[in-house]
Amino acid sequence: MPCAITYGTYLIVGKNNRDVFRMSSANFDYGVEINVGDFQNKTDGKWMDYPLGVVDQFVKAGHKIEGLDMHFAGNIPNSAGLSSSASIEMVTALALNDLFGCKMDMIDLVKLSQRAENEYIGVNCGIMDQFAVGMGEKDHAVLLDCKTLEYRLIPLKLDGYRLVIANTNKKRGLADSKYNERVEECTKAVHFLKKERDIQSLGDMTYQQFVDTKHFIPDITIRKRAKHVVSENQRVMDAVTALEKGNLRLFGKLMNASHYSLRYDYEVTGHELDAIVDIARSVEGVLGARMTGAGFGGCSISLVADDLVDHFISEVGPKYEKLTGLSAEFYMSEPGDGTRKIDYINL
Repeated sequence: MPCAITYGTYLIVGKNNRDVFRMSSANFDYGVEINVGDFQNKTDGKWMDYPLGVVDQFVKAGHKIEGLDMHFAGNIPNSAGLSSSASIEMVTALALNDLFGCKMDMIDLVKLSQRAENEYIGVNCGIMDQFAVGMGEKDHAVLLDCKTLEYRLIPLKLDGYRLVIANTNKKRGLADSKYNERVEECTKAVHFLKKERDIQSLGDMTYQQFVDTKHFIPDITIRKRAKHVVSENQRVMDAVTALEKGNLRLFGKLMNASHYSLRYDYEVTGHELDAIVDIARSVEGVLGARMTGAGFGGCSISLVADDLVDHFISEVGPKYEKLTGLSAEFYMSEPGDGTRKIDYINL
């Protein structure tokens, strides 16, 4: 049986010579068996909707998909905002592409997986998660223009430092609905700004251009949402420069500024995320910290000195639990290669 791996998610898959999809997971005690002709019937928000959405997209693209046995496993925390859904979508897309000889390249699979989440799941997500999962490269960051899909790999040299992820263990109940709401708010901002500038998205503006024309947005909330997006784009470019120059202190400051904007302008953090980020910044050896993912719970990410990681965990964990009553979990993170087929796996 072929086996694929992506971003900490594994899939063992093979044809079963029957007209059914059988999906199981090592991470959940439930799965599904569904007739091939019924794959458009969702499973009420369960994890199986993500691979089923990918199957749906393959069929819509004109590919004949036969019965499959699919077993998923992974080490990405569930509902933590670490792209577990995108990883399931991408590993499924890679496996189907290989099994049925569809001959799509990785960019095509990235686009297809995004459509699965937009159309089947109903979340108006952008393409960043699927792109990072599919196109990642070891020891590199990815600079991506989500509008054109032009991208550049940026060497990520964290000499003497590590990226530490902290899971707040706050359930992200609002994340999907609020994501759609923020998309709508940014669309409204573009509508107002188009009266003055020839733009199709907020990404078409520099920060100074936004400052000069923000008064065309009458609603203060909509103005704040737009401010976050435009300023975040500038922070991304500044971060690339910082990484290329090996200036990790500047990179850490940009992480801090990003969280401030996410907290006060985009308003997608919440008590738990703000608490864990504030605590992280107060610990010796931390250059920067911010939320990661869609927000309203989930995870933070901190840039921590190598020799102080244990100290960081021993400080942040107890203080966070005292403030929130929740127990945080910590993971070491290193940039790795994207979705790929492998010959052997030891689960």
